[in-house]
Amino acid sequence: SDPISIQRCQIHFPSFRCETCSEEEAKYRCPRCMKYSCSLLCVKKHKLALSCNGIRDKTAFVSVNEFTDLNLLSDYRFLEDVGRTADAAARDLSVHRPTTNKFINYLRNRARRHNIILKTLPIGFTKRRENSTIFNKKEQKFYWHLKLMFPHCHAEYTLKRVPEDKTLTDILKPYIDPVESDPVVCQRLKIYTMSPQSDVQILMKIENRRQNSTRYNELDASRSLLDNLKDKVIIEYPTLFVVLKTLKNDMVVLGQVASEKSSRLGKISYNKPTVHKRE
Repeated sequence: SDPISIQRCQIHFPSFRCETCSEEEAKYRCPRCMKYSCSLLCVKKHKLALSCNGIRDKTAFVSVNEFTDLNLLSDYRFLEDVGRTADAAARDLSVHRPTTNKFINYLRNRARRHNIILKTLPIGFTKRRENSTIFNKKEQKFYWHLKLMFPHCHAEYTLKRVPEDKTLTDILKPYIDPVESDPVVCQRLKIYTMSPQSDVQILMKIENRRQNSTRYNELDASRSLLDNLKDKVIIEYPTLFVVLKTLKNDMVVLGQVASEKSSRLGKISYNKPTVHKRE
């Protein structure tokens, strides 16, 4: 027989009740909010209720009394990840590209063929640094860096490499579609998912205007991203504002002011003119 006998040992942890259903014994603990759950269903429920993403906060404060070897190992790995990211950024040639290089000029020229005026910012600006827009020569199409803004919920999301032929409806489905959207995102954007699709309005800021005369273009959700960007000025990448028509906002849509003025003038023209008699 083997001189070394290996026996399985079971480590017993203190039992806790599920903090979602309060019925079953907990089997899982959320790395983010440390809530106990008994099943996958309860895990999903607690994420929706608390808007929790389930990802451990690597920078959360841990007191000295609670600090363990696992926390030390976690901090060590975190520092390794930071060092690795910094080294990769230092090696990335795209960070050090001048604004007049061939890559930027090529993007501008390709955009100009679609009647899109693409402008770039100097190195050091946030939009310049985070822009991931490319043009795929093999497929002959743009993959845009895109930012979605949801003002009524004070939420914003960044999308990378969005194909130019994708419709705005398909782009927004993971966010405001009541069936296809992510549960956590759906909960955060609840006011949008509960509203009818006809109430959703997609706007894009008109660039090169005075600061006190900001205007927006209304985009067509049924058309592709490229079709909506034609004949427009874009600084680095498109930013789309998703608003609800029934809710008040300060965004003035181009053409909306003119139509409102004409409607008011129409009403005035129907008023009976005042006749002043000469004394």
